Amino acid sequence: AAHPPAAAMKLRDAPSACPSLWRCLPCPPAELRLDLVLSSGQTFRWWESSPGAWTGVLGGRVWTLRQERDRLWYTVYGDEDDDDRDGRPAEAAKPDGAETDRVLRDYFQLDVGLPALYRAWGAADPLFRKVADDFPGEATPWPHGGRPRHPPGVPPHRVPPAGVRVLRQDPVECLLSFICTSNNHISRITAMIERLCRAFGRRLCRLDARPFHAFPSLSALAGLPPPHHRRLPRCPPTHDPTLSSPSAGADAEARLRALGFGYRAKFVSGSARAITEGLGAEGLHQLRTVPYAEARRVLCALPGVGAKVADCVCLMALDKAEAVPVDTHVWRIARQRYGMALGGRSLTARAHQEIGDFFRGLWGPRAGWAQAV
Repeated sequence: AAHPPAAAMKLRDAPSACPSLWRCLPCPPAELRLDLVLSSGQTFRWWESSPGAWTGVLGGRVWTLRQERDRLWYTVYGDEDDDDRDGRPAEAAKPDGAETDRVLRDYFQLDVGLPALYRAWGAADPLFRKVADDFPGEATPWPHGGRPRHPPGVPPHRVPPAGVRVLRQDPVECLLSFICTSNNHISRITAMIERLCRAFGRRLCRLDARPFHAFPSLSALAGLPPPHHRRLPRCPPTHDPTLSSPSAGADAEARLRALGFGYRAKFVSGSARAITEGLGAEGLHQLRTVPYAEARRVLCALPGVGAKVADCVCLMALDKAEAVPVDTHVWRIARQRYGMALGGRSLTARAHQEIGDFFRGLWGPRAGWAQAV
């Protein structure tokens, strides 16, 4: 018999709430600033659920994160599917601590030491040194009010000029999210991704009255049945219309248009379908092991993926720290502040390559990280 919908869990916004359900990692503000990284437009799944606490979806689970001085605290909520397992409610289902530590360290790439990188970039580039000295170390207004922009527990005048780092995201989620970023802004993209997950993704849990969903599968966005539901080929092989019928993909595209995706609906559904029928999700992950130029070439062959989106995915999901995403803002900076002589009045493919090569030469093998500051 079907179980009734699970009751909403309570949001835990600090370790003092259910301390046994929180863990922490050593992580000083110079290495990570949650307030800057999670609101910077690298990812669109996190929300400041209370001052200093960030709640979102990572790796198919819902998390709340909080920084206090030199500690990164986190709690992971149980899945609705975990409800009633072993007689325990979902709220009390604790995942393996060593595994969640690993997931978080991997996501924030905490094995990469930021202060040494900031020093190297500053030594190579006086303009970078000035930016790093002015921001984010200077206390500036938060986007949602007049609170000082500094980590909890650290006086504003002692905030180190560091803490902005590049996330290591799931390649499928990163790619399909960044297809939605063209001619768009962060708050609207965040709302679009939320609608996408609610319409196509599996519900994970409810915190207070708010539902949280996993990022949709490729097959869901491509309008295809899940892989284990597809008909296995007989011998001799027979044609399976579910694998090639344009109507299924058109249905997914129509649903995305109804959700307000506009022209991006075709690209989200089309890229999901192209990956499903081509290299697959595993093949997309395997691009982490190939050279940057090859990964970029493969991505640019997908519907709706241009040079900037490809570089964002290379940098934030495929371990290509040298990838420098270039938009018109970066193009203007390269011309006006760095004196690059770029032909033409617009950002061409050649200019994109020249700007990336320039900053790679200036900032070194983690040029994409430096640009994120």
